[in-house]
Amino acid sequence: MSTETDVPLRRRSNSLNGHHSNGVAFDGTVPSMESIVKETDDGYARGRSKASFMTWTARDAIYVARVHWIPCLFAVGVLFFMGVEYTLQMIPARSEPFDIGFVATRSLNRVLANSPDLNTVLAALNTVFVAMQTTYIVWTWLMEGRPRATISACFMFTCRGILGYSTQLPLPQEFLGSGVDFPVGNVSFFLFYSGHVAGSMIASLDMRRMQRLRLAMLFDTLNVLQSIRLLGTRGHYTIDLAVGVGAGILFDSLAGKYEEMMSKRHNLGNGFSLISKDSPVN
Repeated sequence: MSTETDVPLRRRSNSLNGHHSNGVAFDGTVPSMESIVKETDDGYARGRSKASFMTWTARDAIYVARVHWIPCLFAVGVLFFMGVEYTLQMIPARSEPFDIGFVATRSLNRVLANSPDLNTVLAALNTVFVAMQTTYIVWTWLMEGRPRATISACFMFTCRGILGYSTQLPLPQEFLGSGVDFPVGNVSFFLFYSGHVAGSMIASLDMRRMQRLRLAMLFDTLNVLQSIRLLGTRGHYTIDLAVGVGAGILFDSLAGKYEEMMSKRHNLGNGFSLISKDSPVN
């Protein structure tokens, strides 16, 4: 029999005084959500006669709202946006898409439209930032022997290509292009999702793993600035940028899982490597 003790989401009564202990140990430790789920499942399997929600009390509700306020906040968000979604007037087929990022950057769009030279300078600086991302990601593999960021970028850009080709969004009417913007030369590109943002996220996450915190903060700041510029030039929709952030996090995580899986499969005690263990390279 397992001696592990898990704590449910609701408040639990203390057997000494009959009062709720809030499901918190006497040392102030708050239970994890995983332990809560396990306790609920195991308890139900042991044959509880009542459904879990029938045992809840007002104190339990207060405890959940106080300790687990983040999921509660998102639960309120679900209800709010259900109301927004079901009462929103749909955009007519012949109209331009509504984008809140475009609304917020109208003044920037006008400035850049009236100042082509400024638009060119900002585009060139953004291209330099993309080169910085690429250099760092490739450097971590070729020079430091850590392929996770490179694998993540390969995953991310391949998926971006599939999704970008599958749903080809229209170029915004107010788009301000530049021959020095990446990809250089006014060539076509996929709008969904932003490879600029996702690549920067991958690099930043790797920097944080290696405790290069100042460099990571610099990349995050430049990422925010490039996002504002991309909205101002109508180079991406807001959803492209938001998904780019999520894609960077997702594919970094998947690359980490791939490393872990391959290390276990090939018994790589010294860590994951893309080269063979029998390679003569030191």
